[in-house]
Amino acid sequence: MFRRRRVDDDPLRPFRLTPLVALRMLARAGARRCPNCGGRPLFARWLVMRERCPVCRLRLERGERDYFLGSLTVNLVASETLWALALVLALALGAGRLPLWELEAGGVVLAVAVPVLLWPVTKMVWLAVDLMFRPVRPDELLL
Repeated sequence: MFRRRRVDDDPLRPFRLTPLVALRMLARAGARRCPNCGGRPLFARWLVMRERCPVCRLRLERGERDYFLGSLTVNLVASETLWALALVLALALGAGRLPLWELEAGGVVLAVAVPVLLWPVTKMVWLAVDLMFRPVRPDELLL
């Protein structure tokens, strides 16, 4: 069920942020994996995140009140951007032939569905960004 940690997978290894490391962390986050080690599963259900990574034991909520307020912001920006792109695309392809009620109904469906679908990804992206600025400390791991 859980992957065993390899000896060379030290979660407290010296951290040096390079573009490649940042890209790797964001790619892991986009795949709903731990940005620190790539472990999974991090979610018990679609919207319910586990307390710790099952591989490196990183505490996923890093101990601050309202920690994921940043992920709400990322979710809002991503959702609204996708909504605006869908609207522009619908207007461009429909070229005025689409009834207004269809655009309104589609907009409402997108405004509700997209934030729910993006929530796990935006939580992990926020964790990755936070790990880039504040590397893992020993007290955040259960070794």
